[in-house]
Amino acid sequence: MKMTEQEFQRLSRQVKGKYGIDLFHKQQIVEGRLENYLTVGGWTSYGAYLDAVALDKTGKLERELVDLLTTNHTYFMREFQHLEFLKTEVIPQLKRKHHRDKEIRIWCGAASTGEEPYMLAMLLSDAFGIEKNQWDTRLLATDVSTDALRKAIAGVYKEEQLKSMPDSWVRRYFKRIPETGEYQVTKELKQDVIYRQFNLMDPFPFRKELQVVFLRNVMIYFDQETKNELLQKVYDCLEPGGYLFIGKTETIDRRKVPFQMVQPSIFKKAGK
Repeated sequence: MKMTEQEFQRLSRQVKGKYGIDLFHKQQIVEGRLENYLTVGGWTSYGAYLDAVALDKTGKLERELVDLLTTNHTYFMREFQHLEFLKTEVIPQLKRKHHRDKEIRIWCGAASTGEEPYMLAMLLSDAFGIEKNQWDTRLLATDVSTDALRKAIAGVYKEEQLKSMPDSWVRRYFKRIPETGEYQVTKELKQDVIYRQFNLMDPFPFRKELQVVFLRNVMIYFDQETKNELLQKVYDCLEPGGYLFIGKTETIDRRKVPFQMVQPSIFKKAGK
């Protein structure tokens, strides 16, 4: 099934307008991800499929489209230097700054299938130790993909996915499923992560300023203008002195957004 230029432009405009995802010049990739789905679904053309998406009042087809177009590739211990910096530099600062309200407000804006937010929750649990029960260390994890979030909430991973993780963390935070040999995140750790579906293009709903935002490896989907707008929203929702972590291959145009660079891929909002 071949996608016409008109069909591709229609799809690209729709996805860009609502989700900020820049598909222009990626027609071959788009066709590769959708062709089998359309064939199995019985659509005879991309135009017929896009008509069905537009007419679907439940939003199910649109959610499935976004799931197909976004790559949820992540793994435990990814860019672990960020977590080390969070543990050794950021958390001690937050403990001093928020010793009265004892509230930690961290947002993982690209939760994918849960590896990153669970890693953050494990690190927070270790860092606070016996003090943890005195603090609210629950973190918010969001993603636009409902399929990825279902997997994250289930918290089930294959044994090989945990091989890069310290054995002590596997023993403490996971339970082996005898029937399958897979590992599931413990109930206690799940309670430390609040999962929500969220489109980064929508207005941010935060009532309180955030202290830390992880927005790693998601801006690859956006053009420069969309990235700048998103980063400004993140800057505005951070408290003075708050931190932003992005992917190692991503960049920020600091002429447009006034973040201070702490080190490559770690940025800070001015203030204390």
